[in-house]
Amino acid sequence: MNNWWPLLLTLVIQAMVAMALLTLPVMAPVVAQALDVSPALVGLYVSVTYAGAMLATLMGGATVARMGAIRVSQWGLLLCALGLLLCAVPWLPSMVLGAVLIGLGYGPITPASSHLLARTTPKPQMSLVFSIKQTGVPLGSMLAGAVVPPLALLIHWQMSMVFVAVLCLVCAWVSQALRAELDSDRHAGAAIYWGCLIQPIRLVVAHRALFTMASCSFMFSMVQLSLTTYLVTFLHEDLSYGLVAAGLALSVTQLGGIGGRVVWGYVADRWLGARRMLLLLASMMALGALASAFLTTETPQSVVIGILVTFGASAIGWNGVYLAEVARRAPAGMASMATGGTLAFTFLGVVLGPPMFGALSGLFGTYRAGFVGLMVMACISGTVLFWTQRSGRLVQ
Repeated sequence: MNNWWPLLLTLVIQAMVAMALLTLPVMAPVVAQALDVSPALVGLYVSVTYAGAMLATLMGGATVARMGAIRVSQWGLLLCALGLLLCAVPWLPSMVLGAVLIGLGYGPITPASSHLLARTTPKPQMSLVFSIKQTGVPLGSMLAGAVVPPLALLIHWQMSMVFVAVLCLVCAWVSQALRAELDSDRHAGAAIYWGCLIQPIRLVVAHRALFTMASCSFMFSMVQLSLTTYLVTFLHEDLSYGLVAAGLALSVTQLGGIGGRVVWGYVADRWLGARRMLLLLASMMALGALASAFLTTETPQSVVIGILVTFGASAIGWNGVYLAEVARRAPAGMASMATGGTLAFTFLGVVLGPPMFGALSGLFGTYRAGFVGLMVMACISGTVLFWTQRSGRLVQ
């Protein structure tokens, strides 16, 4: 099989689960009005989904070994579809359960794809290939921002969720054609038990390079998900953008992330290496968050878009370099487990980040305060990367 087929399939699956996860946040003002709750509660939705994702990703290594990467991905798509259908019910307990299922479906997708790509990709191309695959996240988010708000206004927000759920099911069905070949390395007798939840964490903590990557991803994910979760609401409420215009601005921001992921992966492979590349991205995140905090209703739209594209290129563009470095540093045959262990830290940052952003914004009465908080987190992560580089605590 051509080595690009696994990349293409994992890219599409990643895009679909990302679209599923952001379907509700990109129309948060409409859903909040229908339920008579604050749009700021969307941060809690994201936290619940990623709490489920954190649990599922820790089981990713064991489930991939037993069922295969494609089968695990199919189950993930099915859970996302079911979660979206539950979120379409205008009742908060149903939405909470739906958020949990979406998280459980989203969590194992990256460990599964890392397992597949680690065994089909030449090492000199890993940062680029993993970065291309990770463009599925901003691609799915861009689709959510461009497609879901207009659908919500045209056919109702509940039917928008049903539409995305159907797309997830179609993707799971199409991937079945390649399942037998790509899951040929699975071991049907591999054990799955509760102890599998702690094994990935032990692996990460035992390897300094993996632990450093995990720690930085914790802070980077705070910045990324706070930006993508609250951007539409920030533009709508603080800058008086219409819902469709705000959704398109999110799509443009995600487009910056797509371009960034490919460029950063290429630059990391050819010149800078993972740590220097991530240090540069941390600096760009800090500047992007600070610039966003100073946006006003008087700021020209071209300036707003320019800032958001640059911010998105860094805050959304770091994942491929990070995941390739994790796969590169993982012990042989343990890429999915190492990825699951580091992603637990990543998802913990997502669980904590949006509620902290929402709490800061609520405390000061403006979303600009949340962006200042993101600047602080980016500065801390940059300091960690700079310190480890200077001290030589990571072995090149």
